[in-house]
Amino acid sequence: MIYTKEHIEQLNRITRLKIINSVSGIKPANLIGSINNNGQTNLAIFSSVIHLGSDPALLGFICRPQISEVGHTYNNIQENSQYTINHIHPEFVKNAHYTSAKFDGDISEFERCNLSEEYVKDFKAPFVKESSFKIGMRFKEALDIKLNGTILVIGEIEHLILPDTAIVDEDIDLEATNSIGISGLNSYYSLNKIEKHPYVRVNEVPEF
Repeated sequence: MIYTKEHIEQLNRITRLKIINSVSGIKPANLIGSINNNGQTNLAIFSSVIHLGSDPALLGFICRPQISEVGHTYNNIQENSQYTINHIHPEFVKNAHYTSAKFDGDISEFERCNLSEEYVKDFKAPFVKESSFKIGMRFKEALDIKLNGTILVIGEIEHLILPDTAIVDEDIDLEATNSIGISGLNSYYSLNKIEKHPYVRVNEVPEF
C-alpha cells in the first residue's frame, strides 16, 4: 500500500491521526504531572518525550496548539516551572490512557483516573506513585513550531527516581523497568531487549 500526500490529506481526521502518529514507530509512553499555583493538579499522557542532551540533562516534549479547553499541562509549567515525567507500567495502562480526555481544569486526572499523587521534598509538582520510574523536571525553554502551532517544551532533569535493579552495567535496562511504549492514539506495547552492543568507535566497526 502506498499513500501519497494527497491520499493522506483525504483521510478522515481520526484515521489520519492514527496512521501518522504511528509511522515513527513505538514511542515512550509517559504521564506528565503538573500543578498550578492554586494547588490544582493535572496529569496527562504524552508520547512525545525526547532526549535532547546529557550535559545538561535535557528532555523535551511536544504540546499541542494551546486553546482554552486544553493546555493545562503547559499553563501549569508556565506558572511554576516544575513538572514530572512518569513511565507507564502495564498495571495502570488503562488508567493512564484515559487521562487523555479533555477534562475541565478544575478536575484532577489523578483523582478521576484513580492514580495517586506523590511528592518529594522541595519539589512542587506531583509524581505518579504507581510509577517506579519518575523524573522531576524544571522548565528551561519553549520553542514555537510555526508549521502546526505546537510547542517544544524543554526542561532539565532535577530528580531521577528508578529501581536499583534497572541499572545494569552502568546502563538502564528498560525491560527491567517494565515500562511500556505507545503507537498511534491508543495502542500500547511491552518492551523487550533484543541485543546490546558496545559504544561505537570507527576502528572497531566490524565487516558486514
